[in-house]
Amino acid sequence: MRLNPLTLKKIRRFRSIRRGYYSLIIFTIMIGISLFAELLINNRALIVYYEGEVYFPTYGQMIPGSFFGLDYEYETNYRQLRKGFQTENSGNWVVMPIVPYGKLETDFKEDTYPPFPPSFQEKHYLGTDNVGRDIVARLVYGFRIAIAFSLILLLINYSIGISIGIAMGYWGGTFDLLFQRIIEIWSNVPFLYVIIIISSIVVPNFMMLVLIMAVFGWIGMTWTMRTVTYKEKEREYILAAKMLGASSFRILFKHLLPNTISIIVTYAPFAVSGGIVALTSLDYLGFGLAPPTPSWGELIQQGWANMNAWWIAISVISSMLITLIVVTFIGEAVREAFDPKLHTTYE
Repeated sequence: MRLNPLTLKKIRRFRSIRRGYYSLIIFTIMIGISLFAELLINNRALIVYYEGEVYFPTYGQMIPGSFFGLDYEYETNYRQLRKGFQTENSGNWVVMPIVPYGKLETDFKEDTYPPFPPSFQEKHYLGTDNVGRDIVARLVYGFRIAIAFSLILLLINYSIGISIGIAMGYWGGTFDLLFQRIIEIWSNVPFLYVIIIISSIVVPNFMMLVLIMAVFGWIGMTWTMRTVTYKEKEREYILAAKMLGASSFRILFKHLLPNTISIIVTYAPFAVSGGIVALTSLDYLGFGLAPPTPSWGELIQQGWANMNAWWIAISVISSMLITLIVVTFIGEAVREAFDPKLHTTYE
């Protein structure tokens, strides 16, 4: 598919804004690491060479310890297996991820209690939380959940908000007034109280939280699209399309929607950061995802409750700052690159 010259000009403009362009690269790397986190952060081995055979446990089924000659039937402890192979010097070997701990795995020690401080020797590079789970694992898997939550919420909010908003702006009249009253009433419903009531009845899961947030999150985009559509539908090319007999469907999807895409793209990065903050806030307050799901909000709560364990608060707050700064820089660059005033010729 060939892009039109105006789109290419916008892309070149975006790339020229170095802060936003490099932030996009960093954010893409962050998402890539989270998607393939099992290859970097996992208590399962990447490769096991045993008795002339090679095994890849990371994405495979559970392998019991007895399979490798150990005296138990539950899943193999690959860190211990690796130490055993090294001691035996039998030619068998194990390759572990960089961080050899799972997101739910606890690592306890004798005569002491977690949280444990950062230790490169034990490969807890950012320490552990108050139940002995690795902070790096919790941060990376928590980011994967947060970014998935934000993107799904963005898709739902934009689908609803754009559809209703563009219809309100295009048809106006009674249809517009009806939805204005509905939105005004709905926007006065206390969102946090709804979350509290639902959380007191059932334990919210991932999709339930997405749907609850989507029920209230579409309103902002609806108002934006309504305003933009009212302005855009009075332009000459829309009036000309109507005079030529173009259907409403064609005007909406072939003319109005493509010419308001810059507004949609501009708001997207900020909506992503808003979704991350919303999920983190709910988890911090205890109304989000149920433990032991990896969560930045839970880590912030642990850092607040364990001020002596400075590494918990510093790790999660630094991660949030980096993520939100990167997304904000991307949003600013997109907004500047897609600014219609930069690509409009006045006659």
